[in-house]
Amino acid sequence: MHRALITGGTGFIGKRLCADLLADGWEVDVVTRDVVRARSVLPRDARPVLSLSGAEVPDAIINLAGENLAAGRWTEARKKEIWESRLHITEDVVAYIRACSTPPPVLINGSAVGYYGACGDTLVDETTSAGNEFQSRLCNDWESTAREAEQYDVRVCRIRTGLVLGADDGALAQMLTPFRLGLGGPLGSGQQYMPWIHIRDEVRAIRFLIDNESAAGAFNLTAPNPVTNQTFTKALGRVLHRPTLARVPAPVLKILLGEMSHLLLTGQRAVPKALQEAGFTFSFDDIEDALSDLLKRS
Repeated sequence: MHRALITGGTGFIGKRLCADLLADGWEVDVVTRDVVRARSVLPRDARPVLSLSGAEVPDAIINLAGENLAAGRWTEARKKEIWESRLHITEDVVAYIRACSTPPPVLINGSAVGYYGACGDTLVDETTSAGNEFQSRLCNDWESTAREAEQYDVRVCRIRTGLVLGADDGALAQMLTPFRLGLGGPLGSGQQYMPWIHIRDEVRAIRFLIDNESAAGAFNLTAPNPVTNQTFTKALGRVLHRPTLARVPAPVLKILLGEMSHLLLTGQRAVPKALQEAGFTFSFDDIEDALSDLLKRS
């Protein structure tokens, strides 16, 4: 029987990954600061543990932990909290690996397409250099810390995830109420790209990287067809049968969200070149098909 150790397992992606692994016969340990809450949100057979030291040596570590970038204004204190939440747990994961008499074969380490910074309509893949913005420097340092595990003969996959779409959690779920009320619309110019991925493909891709012993390095976890914010908005409006005329001007977003508005007003036309070259096939590569699938289930 295989065992997985997951940090960030109570989050949007983590919960679904836990369920998928358990359904496949894996045992799953989830590192958490709140065991009671974890038990209330995790699948029944997942085992919450308070620290890495409380977990059995796994066959795979999946490090998804970190404060949500979009959870509040980016004050200096907030940015420090976001930074430390990612780097400290990753340092702890590497220290745990170093202490193992037999290190786990693979570490899947979370990152984001924010690694590339604001790229306009330039097509970017895993060979593109990191940007020089807050989220870019954060992702770059996060990935560099994870790569320290390679010296212990651990295969490290750095997953640069885009906007993960799910009907009952994540960014899409937060959009649904205003869109259903007819208050949805493009953000700013609407021309910024939104690299997206269906939650089912996100979990499938992580499982693919766990199982594929030749996979290592950086992987964009984004659908092959990134779309602009305006295209996404129109597709969501069509699926919900609602108008999408309520454009939110960029200055308004900047007033409301401060520096964090940069995430919404810029983007990356990121494609999953490395993932597809490794042999992964997507279940959803069209944005309207993905939205239709998710919303018919909600």
